[in-house]
Amino acid sequence: MTDHPEIEPVHGLPKRLPPGEEVLWQGRPSWRSLARQVFRLRWLTFYFALLVVARIAVAVSENQGELGGQHVGHMIVLFGGCLALLCFMGWLQAQVTVYTITNRRIVMRIGVALSLHLNLPFKRLAAADLVLRKPNDGDVVLRLSAPERVRWMVLWPHARGFVAARPALRSLREPEKVAGILKDAVAAWAEQDVGSIEVTRRPQAPSPERTPVSSGLPAGGQLHPELGG
Repeated sequence: MTDHPEIEPVHGLPKRLPPGEEVLWQGRPSWRSLARQVFRLRWLTFYFALLVVARIAVAVSENQGELGGQHVGHMIVLFGGCLALLCFMGWLQAQVTVYTITNRRIVMRIGVALSLHLNLPFKRLAAADLVLRKPNDGDVVLRLSAPERVRWMVLWPHARGFVAARPALRSLREPEKVAGILKDAVAAWAEQDVGSIEVTRRPQAPSPERTPVSSGLPAGGQLHPELGG
């Protein structure tokens, strides 16, 4: 949450990197995408709009006049305040978050009230999925090797799933670029260390939010059959 060298000597990292390790990429979520995906901003906007329209219909049908108009106005103010608060929460989460990929690990600086650094060396990763919603909006979802686990409450909102929460680099502006950097980093690491990360591509799903995809691959193919194989 801070760039003061006494607390965070390297931006986004809890301490300086050891010799031989270097930062390959750093970024943070898009707050607009985070608000839409995590706080369901679009769905809530639609729901609130329906409530306002329904209240207007009741006011007109019952000829409530000025009183009905006041009630509608109060609803708009209340709902607008709720949506503004959710936008602010998405913005705040994005501002305090830093995702880092080095040539040996992924580090996630997360948390608003209590900042923490989640350290994920490549040897702890079993796989990764690219979830692409748009060319400029997507997630890189990580799968940890058994029996590694991270609690959902620690990860949120940087997690996909609930029972088996998976760390995720969420709402990335260049998701395919980040996935490519991670693939190349793991491939280079695997040449020196035993291990591989398999990233499979699941079948097309109705919801784009849960569809791992990658450009330049045939439908049903693998995203990266062996990252570092």
